[in-house]
This record gives sequence, structure tokens and C-alpha cells, in this order.
Amino acid sequence: MALLSLRSFLALGALSLCHTAFAAPAFDSESPFMFGDWNGTRGDLSAQGYDFKLDYTGEVGANLHGGYNHDHATRYSDQFAVGTHLDLQKILGWHDAEFQLTLTNRNGDNISNDRINDPRVGGFTSAQEVWGRGNITRITQMWYQQKFLDQRLDIKVGRFGEGEDFNSFPCDFQNLAFCGSQVGNWVGSVWYNWPVSQWALRAKYHLTPELYAQVGIFEQNPSNLENDNGFKLSGSGTEGAMLPVELVWTPRLNGLPGEYRAGYYYSTADADDVYKDRNDQAAAVTGQDYRSASSKHGFWLGAQQQLTSKASDQSRGLSVFANATLHDKKTNAIDNYVQAGVVYKGPFDARARDDIGFAVARVHVNPAYRKNSELHNRVAVVSDYNDSAYLPVQDTEYSAELYYGVHLANWLTVRPNLQYIRHPGGVTHIDDALIGGLKIQASF
Repeated sequence: MALLSLRSFLALGALSLCHTAFAAPAFDSESPFMFGDWNGTRGDLSAQGYDFKLDYTGEVGANLHGGYNHDHATRYSDQFAVGTHLDLQKILGWHDAEFQLTLTNRNGDNISNDRINDPRVGGFTSAQEVWGRGNITRITQMWYQQKFLDQRLDIKVGRFGEGEDFNSFPCDFQNLAFCGSQVGNWVGSVWYNWPVSQWALRAKYHLTPELYAQVGIFEQNPSNLENDNGFKLSGSGTEGAMLPVELVWTPRLNGLPGEYRAGYYYSTADADDVYKDRNDQAAAVTGQDYRSASSKHGFWLGAQQQLTSKASDQSRGLSVFANATLHDKKTNAIDNYVQAGVVYKGPFDARARDDIGFAVARVHVNPAYRKNSELHNRVAVVSDYNDSAYLPVQDTEYSAELYYGVHLANWLTVRPNLQYIRHPGGVTHIDDALIGGLKIQASF
């Protein structure tokens, strides 16, 4: 299925190529698309409200040193995303209305799974963020958006993921700890990031031009994660709802852009306790089922701010960022996460569109979750980490990444990177890992 879908995407790219050779010719470095402007057709369609895109992300990861398995290996994963955006005001005369449809196709393997992390417990971060949620084709976006009250009120309804609007963060780094909505990385059983979608409604209201509040309601349906349900539209299997709320401030400090986010999420679906059974005893000791909680919740904070710029070009300069999440200790393996980093765009006059990024992160395991693993081993009478029956005890994982982004064309950026993972998966028995990576982003 994935192979057939990939061939379909490539066929679409070949069809686009047949239309090139005009206003912006194919492979023009100043064009945002590899296949150019389709002899002017693409620009004409955009003026009429029809925009089309085929994006590609490919990531390579190699374990250079350390990790769970020291045997050197290289893994490759990728994603194709094909979509259309319709300006319904231009097409149908519907004022301030738009529609988005996007299909994604993911393929490949992740070096973190069997080389960096202990497969008995897995890991928290991923050295190749584009890997995950299955090697399938699925509907990732299918939504209608309408603005009211001179664009102060913005309503979006359809199929999309929480991280598209809430706790949003760019994805230029290759390590998952520095890419995208971080809440979904640590409570992925209830918060589904790209490329998974679910039925949802989001309402945003601008209190001032720089400050807005938003609230959402998202179908919480684990069956949307299954490989056979990439195009599922029914609500069967729904267990509850995810309710995020967020306040976002987008000031310009000294004329430079910033974004500051504070939010809270609440899941109405039942969630298992990580330690106790229904009788308030340690489930690992009693052998009883873990007790069920009626909800799950958490908080997040995020900040991005450009600090410097070139007098002749404000797109160049130093920016800083930081993110933190806090989660329910009764039901979640991760109780808190923090990260921070810097990005410098346009480091050299001769490479004004390149960028350099560096970031560090800390992922902390809930003490109750850790204690549960310790009791499991005590009951099993096993203490040797190398015993296959031993359940590795997880504590804190630290990650760092350094990349250099080479802007080869407006449609192509290549980012070689180095990643360092201390205590992969939070397991102190595993040697610290050094990973070599390469991230390729292209638009056709």
C-alpha cells in the first residue's frame, strides 16, 4: 500500500514537470517550487484561489558511537505531503473562507528504535522526527476555516491535529525533542500530532492585534492511529475528547518578531494509573489491573524571540526559543520536559539564507512510573540488566543537536546535524549516543 502510494506521489510530480519551462522554469533557485510555475499556470491558478503543493522530507540517522547496540547502522525515513489550499472568497465569493486538504505518505525506519534505545522499553525522543505513526498514506488535513467580526474571530472545523494550532513549534531540527508540538511527544496516546488527524473544532479570538485566545475540542479516537484507518472518517472507536485552551502573544520587541504561548489540555477519556491498582496498592506487586482515572491533563509554555538583525535584512539574525510541558503524574510516564536553543539565520553574507541551530532538552520520568519498574523487577526476582526478563528502569534523558542548514534553493534545504543523547530512553546502563543525521526538505 505504501509503495503504491509513493508511486502515485511520484507520478503527480512527473505530471507537474511536464508543465514546466516558463515564468519560473524548473529548478530555478529563486522559485519556491522545484518544478517551477508550470509555464505560468500555477501562478494563474493561485490568483484564482487554487494553490497546490507537493512537499518532501527525508531524514538519515546513523549511530556513530554508543547507544544500546554499538553495531554501526544507517536508517532512512521520509514523508511526502501533497495538498491543495482553496481561497473560497476568490472561488465562490465566500468572504474570509478557506479550505485545506493534505494527504501524507510516510516510509522507512528509525535508528533510535534498535540502535539507540533499549527495545524492551523503547525511548522518548527520536533521532528522525519524520518517522512515526506507521508507514501509510493518510488524510492529515481536511478542514474549512471561516473568519468573522473583521477577522477577529476565526473558526476552523474538520480533520486536523492539535499541534497544528496548539503548542505549535517549527520543525527544522531533526531530533523530535526540538521539533513540532511537544505535548504530543510526551502524551502521544491522547494528543495526536501531524500526520494524524481527527474530527475537531477550533475557535480563535483576537483580543488585540498581538494577543489571541483559542480553544478546541478534538475527537480522541485511538483507532485513527491504526495503519488500516488512514482514510477513516467515521467516529467509531471514540473514547472521549481532548480539550486544549491557549493564550498566544505575538509582539514585536525592538521591531523584531516574537511568539509566547501558555496552554492547558484536558482529556475526558479514561487513563490507566502508572503505579496503583483499584485497591490503591502497587499493581506490580498485587498483579491486579492498574486503576483507571477518568481524565488526563497537563500544561505547556513556549517562547520564541528574535534578538538581533542585520540592518539591511531583518530576516537575518539571532533568535532564541524555549519550551516546557508538565503532565499528570498519576497517568503519564513523563511528568515534565524542558528544552531551549538558539538559531542564527544568515550567518555569512555569502550565505544569507543559511541557518545554524543548537538546542538541548531534558525529559524527566515520573517517579511513580520508575518505582513501578523497580517493583516489577523485585517481584520477578531479577536484578541483572542483561537478563532478558529485566525491565530497564527509566529516569532522565538529555538530548542535544547542532545543525547547519544549507539553503541550496528556495525549494531545497539540506541540514546535516549531530545529535548527542545522554542516557537514551532514560536508562543509565546504556552508553551515551552520538548520532549523525541529515535532513532534506524540498517543495515540488
